[in-house]
Amino acid sequence: MDEATTGVMTLAGALADRGAWAAKQCPIKHALDVVGTRSTILLMREAYYGTTRFDDFAHRVGITDAVASARLRELVEAGLLVRRPYREPGQRTRYEYMLTSAGSDLLPVLLALWQWGDKHLFGEEGTALHLSHTDCSAPLAVQVRCTDGHEVPLDEVTVTLARQSSQTPDPAE
Repeated sequence: MDEATTGVMTLAGALADRGAWAAKQCPIKHALDVVGTRSTILLMREAYYGTTRFDDFAHRVGITDAVASARLRELVEAGLLVRRPYREPGQRTRYEYMLTSAGSDLLPVLLALWQWGDKHLFGEEGTALHLSHTDCSAPLAVQVRCTDGHEVPLDEVTVTLARQSSQTPDPAE
């Protein structure tokens, strides 16, 4: 078992007083409002694998049609998928679901979950599944890096207000 990690993020400026504000504006909270269920994450996994048809989504994720319908509708409303009509000869019009740019932008989050699960839930050997770059076959790795390219450990992450103001954040926010 790993030893306890001592590093934590730094909350700076008005955020340093944790008792003076709430995390209502937290991007993690709002992202989880959109993709925070197991079925939603697995539906997105299937979209990345190329699944487009409703029946295939429901079957491959192992959920009922009602749950698949609700979750796919939420993903369309959130802008991660778009619904497009198609029609097989002699059949009624049906819909397929395609990734949007916002849906594609979520990929690193799922790859990070993959990487974490492979490392911490499957042991040193990991799973039989392997992620690699198609062009050069190098393994993929999700890392936290600053825009200057430095790898950033947890204890070197600082959280500040994006819009500075003269007052501390409202506790109701």
